[in-house]
Amino acid sequence: MFEFIYEYSELTQALIMFGAMVLMIILGLPIPFAVAIGTVIGYVFLDFPFVAIAQAMYTGVEPFPLLTVPLFVFAGSLMEQGGMARRIVGMATSLIGNITGSLGLVAVLGCTFFAALSGSGPATTAAIGAVMIPSMVKQRYDPAHGGAIAAAGGALGSLIPPSNLMIIYGIVAEQSIPRLFLAGFLPGVVASAALMLCTYLIARQRGYIGDGTTFSWERVYRAFLAGKWALLAPIIILGGIYSGIFTPTEAASVAVVYALIIGHFAYRELTFKKIVACLKVTAMISGAVLIIVGPAKAFGELMSLMSVPDMIGEALYGVTESPFVLLMIMSVILIITGMFLESIAQIILLTPLMLPIAVGLGIDPIVFGIIMVISCEVGFLTPPVGANLFVAARITNLGIDRISVAVIPFVFAYILILVIIAALPDLVTYLPDLVYGKLAG
Repeated sequence: MFEFIYEYSELTQALIMFGAMVLMIILGLPIPFAVAIGTVIGYVFLDFPFVAIAQAMYTGVEPFPLLTVPLFVFAGSLMEQGGMARRIVGMATSLIGNITGSLGLVAVLGCTFFAALSGSGPATTAAIGAVMIPSMVKQRYDPAHGGAIAAAGGALGSLIPPSNLMIIYGIVAEQSIPRLFLAGFLPGVVASAALMLCTYLIARQRGYIGDGTTFSWERVYRAFLAGKWALLAPIIILGGIYSGIFTPTEAASVAVVYALIIGHFAYRELTFKKIVACLKVTAMISGAVLIIVGPAKAFGELMSLMSVPDMIGEALYGVTESPFVLLMIMSVILIITGMFLESIAQIILLTPLMLPIAVGLGIDPIVFGIIMVISCEVGFLTPPVGANLFVAARITNLGIDRISVAVIPFVFAYILILVIIAALPDLVTYLPDLVYGKLAG
């Protein structure tokens, strides 16, 4: 009964598949089901047996490293509930001192520190935003601006290792996850500095004064002493990975155990009730990840079988052969799609389409991965899907429209980072090449 559709060209078939998926999303169908419908249409076009869809979806959720995602989510939630987020804010506060826009700078720096624990943008926004947004409001910051700072700083949770998005990209692109973690470190530091500069300039313009607390080394010492266990966590987690003591999945398990021990025995803030709450949060976030992984993996494989990456590549090669321009074009595509797609779905769906094109022009897969992650971070900050915006809106009790406007300067800061990395890819590959070069030697 479907004979007539086989006459369509591969391009037309792919457009029909993608169009059907987009239409289902616009109509309000959950993304996993919309992707599954697009995949079914593709299987009809190619006359594949539908049982192959189940097999493709199974291989999507089969990789053992996927276990790393719920473990890091659980560890980050335990660290938030166990008092680490508050102590991280204390350390950041002691370092900033009494300067213009100090509370906003503390929020960004606190997000930078907590990002090295959580691996998640929304989780970092929730943990630091819950502490810092009320403080900023008390200092007469515009609540929308305070929410925007927390949302923008929280996006660092997906760039600074460990990062759930890097784990997903590493699985899909078959790249080394430890190498991706190292690659995200310097761009993460640059992005944090850019956000702090943006925060400072806005504070100067609006007259946001400091909190009155002067800088002193004694205060820094006390803050670091109080937060030493929180500061030790990323050293143990990342140090264990890079030294070869354990794999990223084992490191995530260590992070969970460490968070339980420190939160309950050292800080005495992690109760059984809080642990249950953390488990609920982990189940919701992990379930959302796993339910999209299978259909998205099947869809991506099908697009590759239909030679869609080759068709897109030919179109882009006709426009430019410059790696920089190509990365900029891809970044624009990723930012636009990130407005409508959840970040993990975006990576699983678009990596098989875009990565071969990037590699064809000599772009390192690790560099492309960091570009993709930063573009997804912009998606955290753009409506209608922007996850960080919704978290900040919930904390501030404001509409997402107000925070969406306030976050625009920070979106431009992230776009500047994309331009810098596309122009200077060595910023991404320097640490991985340095460390793995030494290990190889």
